[in-house]
Amino acid sequence: MDYYSSHISKLIEEFSRLPGIGSKSAARLAFHIINMSGEQVAALTGAITSAKENVRYCRECYTLTDEELCPICRSAKRDHKTIMVVENTRDLAAYEKTGQYDGVYHVLHGAISPMLGIGPNDIKLKELIERLKGDIDEVIVSTNSSLEGETTAVYISKLIRPMGIKVTRIASGVPVGGDLEYIDSVTLLKALEGRVLMK
Repeated sequence: MDYYSSHISKLIEEFSRLPGIGSKSAARLAFHIINMSGEQVAALTGAITSAKENVRYCRECYTLTDEELCPICRSAKRDHKTIMVVENTRDLAAYEKTGQYDGVYHVLHGAISPMLGIGPNDIKLKELIERLKGDIDEVIVSTNSSLEGETTAVYISKLIRPMGIKVTRIASGVPVGGDLEYIDSVTLLKALEGRVLMK
């Protein structure tokens, strides 16, 4: 039995499609939006539409940005010879919050997962290899400590080592199965400082 009008039910259904949003949270969001003023709703929908239309990949590191190059890649203060490889933009943001890393990034937008049908060609690996043709001293592999993250790290290491570039992996301290975006800054910093050479 449907308790709500079709418009409310549709709104709840759309919110339920978002990651981490169950039916109760979806209903709470839907009712919150219905109670917002017209101006607030217009601002929210405008922000969503604008982000969808204007956000793209950075030409260099493939993080999400609204310009051709993201602020990190544009910065002359960053060490462009050190590249940290992360799975997604949220992981990049987690490291930036530490305020201690001064290199640049490469965002893969995923990890190798044969179970899910995600192979090396489905993430931004070709783009990483292309970047390494420049003057690069070190690649820090900072994928998550999950099975997919470890598989991706080993694959990257095997690709890069023959190029004569130093390849390191963030140290333990990041829990196995943990996502970087949820880990505190001190733990992330210790993992970065304790990185090890990949074999």
